Amino acid sequence: MDLRTERTRKNIINAFIELRVEKPIEKITVKELSDHAYINKATFYRHYEDIYALAESIENELIQNCLDMLTEPIRLFEKDGVRLLVETLSSQGELFDIIFSGSRKDMAIHKIHDCLLEKIYIQHPEYRDDLEKKVMLSTLIYGMFQSYRMYKDVDYDIVISSLVKLNSALR
Repeated sequence: MDLRTERTRKNIINAFIELRVEKPIEKITVKELSDHAYINKATFYRHYEDIYALAESIENELIQNCLDMLTEPIRLFEKDGVRLLVETLSSQGELFDIIFSGSRKDMAIHKIHDCLLEKIYIQHPEYRDDLEKKVMLSTLIYGMFQSYRMYKDVDYDIVISSLVKLNSALR
């Protein structure tokens, strides 16, 4: 990707994030976003189909960046893995809250779940067809994220140790 294209893409993303701080995605128009990014509408459409395609792209990139640090995703359910994920999500907390707000709020956990499962299946293909493993992994992923979301403003060492205990009980 050339420098000019990359700069335009960053301008669009930054403008979108600034607008998302102010309003829900449903209220952002391509015209408003283009004006905010100092581009014309045609330029926007060269990069994205619509506002929702842009949001999807940003969401996916944010989730991918958070999960890239998990080289062994199955270790996520051990103490260090849980701590690593919680700390990574915490470091992106404000951006997560902006991007995944309003009608997009519940998209984060589903994207994290699907992405983590795929990473786990790559290293453990035998889990893909094991319903028991799928149920346990889904329970841990959804539970971990919801616990993080609910208790992120308190001492999350207790949350981490609770999740590790839960994982041990399910093994």
